[in-house]
Amino acid sequence: MAKFQLGRLYCTAGAALKDDTPEFDSFVWQALARYTEGDWGELSTGDKAQNDAAIADTDGGRILAAYENKKHPAWKIWIITESDRSVTTVLFPDEY
Repeated sequence: MAKFQLGRLYCTAGAALKDDTPEFDSFVWQALARYTEGDWGELSTGDKAQNDAAIADTDGGRILAAYENKKHPAWKIWIITESDRSVTTVLFPDEY
């Protein structure tokens, strides 16, 4: 069960067009599954704590996670959910 609402799910054009392969698609969906369960990927301890606090706080807070694919270093993605939980976006860090 998800720990928080994702809202509408978006993917930036760069992330959507980067690598149109089943393997990349699987990586993104696995990252989203980890994200909804509170696994923040490759973040600092402090950033992970901020995400946990944002989920626990009834007023919310922005949530950010970073995931890397060891076999494909260019496949590092971020997932960001806005503080009002209306939108979650999958993107590459250089698109931020």
